[in-house]
Amino acid sequence: MESLQKDFDELVQRLKGTRRLNSRGDDPVFYLVFRPDLMLSVKRKMKGWRAKLALEGWNVHTFSMGDAIHNILKNHSLRDIWRQGEAEDPLDFGEINKTLADAIMAGGGLKSMIDEKLQRLADQEDAILFLTDLEALHPYLRVGSIELGLQGRFTVPTVILYPGDRAGRTHLRFLGIYPEDGNYRSTHIGG
Repeated sequence: MESLQKDFDELVQRLKGTRRLNSRGDDPVFYLVFRPDLMLSVKRKMKGWRAKLALEGWNVHTFSMGDAIHNILKNHSLRDIWRQGEAEDPLDFGEINKTLADAIMAGGGLKSMIDEKLQRLADQEDAILFLTDLEALHPYLRVGSIELGLQGRFTVPTVILYPGDRAGRTHLRFLGIYPEDGNYRSTHIGG
């Protein structure tokens, strides 16, 4: 857990640099990578981390993937039909997961919700956005596809709390169980 705090302290230092003009044109996206078995520890530390960032002059906002996915699926117009289909063949996990993944991404879905949040924060010079509860994306999708779809739309520094492993400088393994993915154009800290 000491490494979690060390990694967070490094994040704070890197965030200070985002207040200056970014001449490279990169989106201000940071992955705070931690072992999946530390998910609860990260959740417990969030209140203190928010306070630390507030002392540094940041206005911290969060976007919970878990809450967003829950809202999408709970309020979907096809929910009753899905439940009937699941009752008929409850062990067809492949088809069930594909249906839910399609619903999460339909019409921009989750990506649009994050984009809306980012655009609402665009005029706040001191805003920072934390994307939390990434484990809720399993087994539907990985956050790299969302980041790619939002490229150029990150209006404020965005910290993605990423349960997984680092594999080299640019590759990540979501939850430590997925194959390495190098489709990230962001800064990785920890892991």
